[in-house]
Amino acid sequence: MISAILNAKNTENAVNILHLEDSAIDHQLVLRTLSKTGMRFSLVRVETLAAFKHSMDQGVYQLVIADYRLGDFTAIDAWNTSKNDHQRIPFIILSGTIGEAAAVEAIQCGISDYLHKDEISALPRVIQRTMDLQAIKREKEKTAQELALSERRISELAGHLQTAIERERASIAREVHDDIGGALAAVRLDLGWLARHTNDRQCLQHIASASDMIQHAAHASQRIMKNLRPAILDQGLVPSIQWLARDFERRTTCKVEITTTTETMSLPADVMLTAYRTAQEALTNASKYALGSDMRIEISNLGNTLTIEIADSGPGLEKFALQKQNSYGLRGLAERAKSVGGWMDISSTPHTGTTITLSVPLNRSENSAQEGSP
Repeated sequence: MISAILNAKNTENAVNILHLEDSAIDHQLVLRTLSKTGMRFSLVRVETLAAFKHSMDQGVYQLVIADYRLGDFTAIDAWNTSKNDHQRIPFIILSGTIGEAAAVEAIQCGISDYLHKDEISALPRVIQRTMDLQAIKREKEKTAQELALSERRISELAGHLQTAIERERASIAREVHDDIGGALAAVRLDLGWLARHTNDRQCLQHIASASDMIQHAAHASQRIMKNLRPAILDQGLVPSIQWLARDFERRTTCKVEITTTTETMSLPADVMLTAYRTAQEALTNASKYALGSDMRIEISNLGNTLTIEIADSGPGLEKFALQKQNSYGLRGLAERAKSVGGWMDISSTPHTGTTITLSVPLNRSENSAQEGSP
C-alpha cells in the first residue's frame, strides 16, 4: 500500500482517494495529473482485492479510481465487494484495456464513470463531475428521506386525530343519550301528567304542541347519536353496513346489493370503524354525485384480509377529481386506511361508475382488537 498526500498543510478538506492499480508507473501518472490541478487530495494505492476490501471497510475514502483488469479480478469484482449502502462512493474506472461492452456493463452495475488512460488529462474534470453528481444524489436521497419521515409523521398525526375525533364523537353520543335523552323523557312524562290533570282546551292544545316538539327533538337526538356513533356497530361490521344500506335505500330509493363471505367477522375495533366510515362516505358521495344509480357492496375476509368494495353505476369521477383541494372526504378515508395498516383504491371510468375498495390485512396482534375502541 502506497500513500501520497498533496498540500499536506491543509488536508482538512482533502478528497481521500483509493487507487486500485497494480502498476506503480500508472499510479505515479495519476498522481502527477492530479497534482497539476492544485486540488487537495490524498491518494492511496492498493493492488489486491483483499487490500481493497480492507481499505474500504475503514470508511475514510470519498472516491475510488480503479484499473479495469487487475490480475485475476476486475474493477467490477471490486465494485461488487464494496457496494453496501454505507459504502456507495463514486467509483471511476481508469483503464487502457476496457472495451465498450465492459464499459456498458460497468455503468449498468452502478459504477460512476470510466475513462481511457490515453485521456488521463481529463481525469480531474471527470472526478469533479462525479463528485458533484454524487453530492446531488446524496442531497436528493436526504430530501427523499426527510419527505418520507414527514409524510409518516403526518400520517401518524392524521391517525391520532381520527382516533381522537371518534372518541369525542362517542363521548358526545353518550352525553346526548344520557343528558338530553333523559331530559326529554322527563319532560314528556310531565306533559303527560299535565294532560291528564287539566280539561282546559287551550292548555291541552299547548301540551299537544309541546309534545310534538319533544317528539321531534327526540328523533333529532337519535339521528345525531346515529351519525356520531351508531349503536348498531356493537352488533358487528356486516349488520352495520346492512343498516347503512337500508337507510340509504330509504332516503334515495336506490337499490343496494350486499354480498358477504360471512355474516359474522371478528375484527379489531379500529378496523371495523374504518370500514364503517369508508362505506358511509362512499354512500354519501353516491347520494351527491351518482343519485339514481344502483349500488353494490361486497364484504370479504378471505386471505386474512378485510376487503370492502363499494361500487356505483353513476357518471364516474373526473380525471383530476381526487387532486382537488376540497377532496377531504376521500383523502381522509385514505389516511384512515393507512392508520390501520391498510390501503384504499379508487377506480372510476366516465359513464360507468366509481368503485372504492378498502383492504386491511388482519394479521395484527390480538390485543389490537381493543385499541382505539370508542
